[in-house]
Amino acid sequence: MIDIKAKEVFRLYLKQFSPLSEQEFEDIFIYFKELKLKKNEYFIKEGQICKNVGFIVKGILRVYYINDKGDDITSCFCPENSLTTSYKSLITKTFSTLNIQALNSVELLIISHDDFNKILISSPAWQHVMRIILQNEYFNMEKYVSVLSNETAIEKYKRLLEEQPQIIQIAPIQHIASYLGVTRRTLTRIRGDVAKKNSNI
Repeated sequence: MIDIKAKEVFRLYLKQFSPLSEQEFEDIFIYFKELKLKKNEYFIKEGQICKNVGFIVKGILRVYYINDKGDDITSCFCPENSLTTSYKSLITKTFSTLNIQALNSVELLIISHDDFNKILISSPAWQHVMRIILQNEYFNMEKYVSVLSNETAIEKYKRLLEEQPQIIQIAPIQHIASYLGVTRRTLTRIRGDVAKKNSNI
């Protein structure tokens, strides 16, 4: 039995993109299941085929890959009220090159790729909502690429601090450094500089 609070969180998430009738929501929600991950457990690991799309009710996931040098590179963080999956693996049914790992205790609602496609065919309302959500995901990705290209490390850190402060609080420093594309030493200096400037305001 899925927790009522989790159900309501998901309902409100969908509502911000497009209103669904009670019946439309219930017709969709019956395909979802609850998944709980402990800290450091995986939603998907490199070398596995991803079969599910997840909605994060609570907690934060880290998406990372291992580069040719064997370095652990953080691609992004997935906070509460967002979707997560290894898109390429899910769609092409090939082995994932990504790892999606829980940074803390995470609660998700998951739907299988087969069921996801089933309701895309049967529910115009789901089609409409997902089209808007995926457009939003694309815009966010475009924004992320622009940020990586145009902002300095300190600007990227400030943006993360403003937009997703919970990640700063929870993620280990090496993962934040990897995400920002700097060394741990550089990030420590940046954090010190930002904290010093904030204390002088």
